[in-house]
Amino acid sequence: MLLALAEAARGRGRVEPNPMVGAVVVRDGSLVSLGHHPRFGGPHAEVVALRAAGELARGASLYVTLEPCCHVGKTPPCTEAVLDAGISRVVSAMRDPFPRVAGGGFSRLADAGVAVEVGLEEAEARLLNAPYLKRLAVGRPFVTAKWAMTLDGKTACASGDSRWISGPRSRALVHELRGRMDGILVGIGTALLDDPELTARPPGPRTPARIVLDPSARLPTSSKLARTAREVPVWLAVSSGRAPADRLDALTRLGVEVLPFPGDGPIPIAALLDELGRRGLTNLLVEGGGRVLGAFLDAGEVDAVQVFVAPILEGGDHSHSPVRGLGADRMADALRLARVDSLTVDGDVALRGHLPRPWLQPGFRA
Repeated sequence: MLLALAEAARGRGRVEPNPMVGAVVVRDGSLVSLGHHPRFGGPHAEVVALRAAGELARGASLYVTLEPCCHVGKTPPCTEAVLDAGISRVVSAMRDPFPRVAGGGFSRLADAGVAVEVGLEEAEARLLNAPYLKRLAVGRPFVTAKWAMTLDGKTACASGDSRWISGPRSRALVHELRGRMDGILVGIGTALLDDPELTARPPGPRTPARIVLDPSARLPTSSKLARTAREVPVWLAVSSGRAPADRLDALTRLGVEVLPFPGDGPIPIAALLDELGRRGLTNLLVEGGGRVLGAFLDAGEVDAVQVFVAPILEGGDHSHSPVRGLGADRMADALRLARVDSLTVDGDVALRGHLPRPWLQPGFRA
């Protein structure tokens, strides 16, 4: 099953909004074949592995990271491929919560005489497909908060200069991460200070929309984002009571799409994520600044963090901290990551962790 999970991860960034799925065929204790879902609309993992196995699949066991589908979608039902191949036993990591499957695949296989086992490495399978599970549970994209900081917790100098905190290899990893996202989001403060492009260089398997939280529509028409809006989508989240009509007209003429939210206050994070979910986003990368990251954290909408800590001491007494917002009154109330992985990248420490979420718990059903 661990091999199947590793195989499934090869589809990251290419299969969304579908889940990542891997499959392994085993016969008499020996590996016969493996496969993964390679891209959205492509063959499912079970079909890839069964085709590679050929006649050796008859009487064999199939290990698969997610319940085989039992409905006609962009491809035929995987349950029928499993039965046609003569598989005698299916071991699955977890039930698929997609309403058109949701246990139906297991029932179809069991009714046809196939032995079915469920739950092997379920926690790992849920972690792998956390974005898919969140979208099905609450209809919102999975939010990864990303920042780079010095060893003393600064994201910029007092002047605002931040180029560069992390090293070239760390920045290359960020571009790889961007290339797997459906959206990259910053606040207007970051957009004004850095004039970023918010693109993946080189391009990855996905082309993320660039999203700016800008209640008053202050994004300059001369900014890199506005000038390239017809090449890569730019979505501007504004407050309808604060954004001047002439500013909106100037930006929309350049190709910027405006997402208006009622009132004249900050952009409501939950409503924003609902809208992004309706637009089909599975993965959202929030890159800052500190107030924006704090707003997502205060709203309970940060699902994972990707942090690069550089061996730099900047010093100073200023507000350039990675996450602001309301914060916790006591250290005991601070959020602790449920799963942490780290590696050293040319002296930087790259740390990734998940926050506890109900859909990560084995057996969770929305």
